[in-house]
Amino acid sequence: MTDSLRQQHIAQARSALLDETRSATDALVDGWFDRAWIAESWRRCLAMGHRPEQRVGFDLVPANAPRHAEDEHRTLLTAARPELERLASAVAPIRYFAILTDAAGTVIDTAGAIDRADQRADAIARVGVDLSERSIGTSAIGSALGELQPVWLHRGEHFFVDTSVYSCAGAPIFGPQGLCVGMLDLTGIEVAERPELKHRVAHSARLIENTLALAVPHRLALRLNWPDEAFGGEGDGLICLDADGMIVSSNTSARQMLPALQTLARTPLHASELFALPWPTLFDQAGRATPLDTPLWSGLRLHLRAHAPQSASSQPAPRAAPRALKALETEMIHQAVRQSGGNVAEAARALGLSRATVYRRLNLGVPKQPPR
Repeated sequence: MTDSLRQQHIAQARSALLDETRSATDALVDGWFDRAWIAESWRRCLAMGHRPEQRVGFDLVPANAPRHAEDEHRTLLTAARPELERLASAVAPIRYFAILTDAAGTVIDTAGAIDRADQRADAIARVGVDLSERSIGTSAIGSALGELQPVWLHRGEHFFVDTSVYSCAGAPIFGPQGLCVGMLDLTGIEVAERPELKHRVAHSARLIENTLALAVPHRLALRLNWPDEAFGGEGDGLICLDADGMIVSSNTSARQMLPALQTLARTPLHASELFALPWPTLFDQAGRATPLDTPLWSGLRLHLRAHAPQSASSQPAPRAAPRALKALETEMIHQAVRQSGGNVAEAARALGLSRATVYRRLNLGVPKQPPR
């Protein structure tokens, strides 16, 4: 689709929504049917009393805004800056630059070829300026934070006429506990449409998330992937453990592979609740080249590689107090029964044991069969 035709589709949808003659979703179907979330953002802007022709008054920011951002978001800035610079360098030839915001949409860092003589660039590329939906209407920044997924917006897809000069891609950044901590944005001014930047910015956001996860003090980092997938891609799961096997951080891929991790921000979680093997075994894998074929309580399996951080590499691997193998096996059986909601037969199937063995190891009498 040519850019002029794209602009016609956008104008059609905008007119339909603002004139209330036809639903915006219907107007989107022909050219960009998967973008109805933009119409929802436009509606929120209208509900806030905004009109597209209003002038956008970008906030004045105090002189101490950069220092405040550094103090308030030091961990995120430290993790993000190397990737922010790499990303900005990659998109500079097509006249885009990079912006990093906090979880509220306030700019905390920028990078790239920003033309400070162009007021349209300088207005949005200032540390401390509020670029949330509430402040500047529909944009990649507000939409990525609202949708919690990567987005792409081109020119007139922004709500205000004043912001229709921008084209932008954005992706949320999730912290080690799974909560959104900020977003990464690529913006160009009166540039050609580059929807592929949505994938590029999402990739960079995932790399920043990995750095954030590894920045949490830990004794063991676990890389995870499915048995038929190779390690080394952005799809690798990442989980970090402390010396007692408690999970201290994870990345988005790990939380998708192991949904129990999605509660990490609210509830402490131990490695033994994820993996159907004695958790000290994970520490035994540190530095080994061959992945460990790891059973999950769900009955699925993952491949796992373990690495100790440099600070811990000279220390002996933490181990649980020595216990008999039988005690470890009994712990696994108890865990399986809990996972199955008390259904012993289901737990036995998951473990590959007979029901009688499970009852015996739980010190329960095997139920007698009713008389025929």
